[in-house]
Amino acid sequence: MKRQLQTVLVLFLIATVAVAETLHVGNFSNGELSAWQEKQFNGQTRYTLGQDGERTVLTAVSSNAASGLFKTISVDLNKTPMLHWSWKINNTLLSNNERKKSGDDFSARIYIVFSDGPFFWQTKTLNYVWANQSPIDAHWPNPYTDSAHMFALQSGEQHVKQWRYESRNVKHDIQTVFGKSITQIKAIAIMTDTDQTGAATQAWFGDIWFSDQ
Repeated sequence: MKRQLQTVLVLFLIATVAVAETLHVGNFSNGELSAWQEKQFNGQTRYTLGQDGERTVLTAVSSNAASGLFKTISVDLNKTPMLHWSWKINNTLLSNNERKKSGDDFSARIYIVFSDGPFFWQTKTLNYVWANQSPIDAHWPNPYTDSAHMFALQSGEQHVKQWRYESRNVKHDIQTVFGKSITQIKAIAIMTDTDQTGAATQAWFGDIWFSDQ
């Protein structure tokens, strides 16, 4: 009996630690969207919660428009450096060169917002994108500002209309792309944008969370 009680206590402590080291950012499967705010750049992408099969996901529909959703959240990358999410797109975009301003459109993006100093102009973003042509693992400065860098996790048409599951060590990726050791994140953003190409697309996003591994 004593051994059984000890086993139960150990399992409880393990479960408690696991919960403590998981930080939910986008809890779309439970219909939660109230903490997200919209930011318009050019026109409006429509973001709604809806069903995809048996689960609730965030759907983004864009036609010659660019707006995103963002959520202010403090993340300690020393404790929870791993970011997890799933996404699906209907199509990539016919961009001649996504590394130029005229082609800076993506069916799906996840922004990581952080700062490497005390002033607002030191805010930077790492953009995980479903690229149109760039190869997977390629990264490059955003054509509008070198404070933002793009990082291709999926690319092209091979997996369109299929759910893809991502797990990234954000602390490591920021170090790789920016050459800086960053331990705090300020916000997360989601965007589906088509204003440069004038195209139309649709994307779906599953739950987003951070964990220790």
